[in-house]
Amino acid sequence: MPNEFPVLELASYLRLNRASPGEWLAAAKVLSGCDDLECRPHGNPATIGAIASLEVEGGSVTVLHATHGFDLSGCRNIGPKMVLPLSGVAEFSVLGRRWQPLDGLAIVYPHALSSIRMAPESQLLIVRPDPALSVGNIQASSRIPALEVTRLLEHYLNQARFFRDHRHAESQTASMLCTLVGVLCGDKPDSMPGPQASDRRVLRVIEKIDGDANWEFDLKELAMHSGVSERNLYYLMKRQTGMTPYRYFQRSRLIRVRRRLVDCQCETPHISWYAADEGFTHLGRFAALYREHFGELPSETVQWRRRLPDGHEVPVTSEQTAGV
Repeated sequence: MPNEFPVLELASYLRLNRASPGEWLAAAKVLSGCDDLECRPHGNPATIGAIASLEVEGGSVTVLHATHGFDLSGCRNIGPKMVLPLSGVAEFSVLGRRWQPLDGLAIVYPHALSSIRMAPESQLLIVRPDPALSVGNIQASSRIPALEVTRLLEHYLNQARFFRDHRHAESQTASMLCTLVGVLCGDKPDSMPGPQASDRRVLRVIEKIDGDANWEFDLKELAMHSGVSERNLYYLMKRQTGMTPYRYFQRSRLIRVRRRLVDCQCETPHISWYAADEGFTHLGRFAALYREHFGELPSETVQWRRRLPDGHEVPVTSEQTAGV
């Protein structure tokens, strides 16, 4: 099956994958809080795409991935909404006007009705600050510092690859949303993040860990693969990602388990089997680590999808998932 697990930004908060159009729309309504959303697929696909989303006290960030093309319309936001294309081809329309290529950041102002058209294999970031944060007048569109906002969002996505745990994710997301609202209201932050270049040696380590599902952690092998000593690799990883090599390895495995839980279409998801496949042999310890990294238990990840209006309510109560 093509694109079984898309390369998705904000992958640690994957909520839906390989969803039917009806299920995808139900999830989009829940995550956006817009009951009047409409989704019109291009053609008659069995599945439509993936969604990753994180909601914090100051708003929400959502990544949409289109496996097949579709039009999404019908939501009037109380507050402003930022839409940033990440890959592929997308178009944008506001207030029923003609479609325009979405080549860069688009800002939808409060109460404006907008539509998004996504081509296959396209990906968008949608950021919704809490309207309660929008103290002051948002500048006219011609004065919005689009470049600064884009750099802020791109910097955030780079950070999101290396969230250390759920608490860190919440903190970084809330901070970004607060800064974003300030920029939209005309504030001039002390400094805006610039482009970040990752060390090639660290990139080789990340590619090794993320790309080889069967590899068992070996610091000496990682150091040889990256071309530095074990000691230097440890400090390089800490400086570039905020995590040690083993912590990154552990998080990568947890994300693999999350993908399988989100994607599970079976009647009884054997969480312990998925965990063991990724090297987690102690179920209680695995559940604690999972909650630390994602803010919920593995069983809650499964049930979120099953509780969607278009999903199937199947209790997770088997012996394989007890205590998880």
